[in-house]
Amino acid sequence: MFLQTCGFDAFFEKSVSADELAQGRVGRVVQVQRGGALVQLCEPGPGEPVWAKPSGKLLHAVGDGSELPAAGDFVVLSGAAGDGWSLLDRVLPRKAKLVRQAVGGGTSGQVIAANVDTVFVVCALGADFSERRIERYLATIWAGGALPVVVLTKADLHAEDAAAYAAKARLAAPGVPVVVVSAATGAGMDAVRGLCGPGRTVACVGSSGVGKSTLINALAGGQRLATQAVRAGDDKGRHTTTARELIMLADGSMLIDTPGMRELAPWDADEGVREVFADLEGLEVRCRFSNCAHAEEPGCAVAAALADGSLPAERLASWLKLRREQAWQERRRDASAASEERKKWKKVHKEIRQRHKVKT
Repeated sequence: MFLQTCGFDAFFEKSVSADELAQGRVGRVVQVQRGGALVQLCEPGPGEPVWAKPSGKLLHAVGDGSELPAAGDFVVLSGAAGDGWSLLDRVLPRKAKLVRQAVGGGTSGQVIAANVDTVFVVCALGADFSERRIERYLATIWAGGALPVVVLTKADLHAEDAAAYAAKARLAAPGVPVVVVSAATGAGMDAVRGLCGPGRTVACVGSSGVGKSTLINALAGGQRLATQAVRAGDDKGRHTTTARELIMLADGSMLIDTPGMRELAPWDADEGVREVFADLEGLEVRCRFSNCAHAEEPGCAVAAALADGSLPAERLASWLKLRREQAWQERRRDASAASEERKKWKKVHKEIRQRHKVKT
């Protein structure tokens, strides 16, 4: 059934009725644009996707906007909105998601992609390679419930240094598979294909110009996405992908391409940070003091590892920075929640006073 090909399984089935399935109202978001989403209907079979805009009911229910549809979401359509558009009635619960802090440093998260099984952290070999960026992506992925894989691209341009880059990536991503590939020569592509498969959804994240679109084109066996060369001289990428898009491949795999993100602030990712830095978390429990700041306290196991060279200073700095960011986000969320609570009760008291005036 095409429903299963789209990745729809028992997890989502419990959130829809038999009538909604029979009437062909269940679909998967393949692209989001301002004001609406392009939805591939899952039944009765593959056909042209339809444009749908959120219903008033959905807009009223989403609150901060983080529950609006994203690429990869399963949704239920409820009817026609006019102008050839359908109405998007609700978004089904998500099995996994990638969420970053909303642009502008607000108190809400922005969903990058939904219902992904695996996420390829695509990083190009060369001047743009960054272990710290890999750590940030991994914290986001672990927090959202997907499985990460680090894919190092452009091995044909840096063949002599590929092993050294892979070793650095493994230090930044302990326990995470690291695959070195060249889409130009095909080296390593079989390993990447083995991580995809019918009914599985894979998202590609990374900076501009690291080769995400080129990688997807190689997996798709054709020029599905536009690509551009990086800037000469510094390997810096150029923005090619401008929208998050889910692509269905002939073998039943689904890939989500995302625009390049040079800066990523993981959102509500305490668990993800702990997973990425499990080695430092293990050191921390051996510190003499439970509130150790890992600076000049006596008996600090983290400082000892730093001193003997087993812990790179850059990795420690990255861990502490991410923990500070998560603590700051939590304080902002608590302050925002308190403010909303005050506004709610202020409105309630105002309505009570107005009713009292009417009665008297």
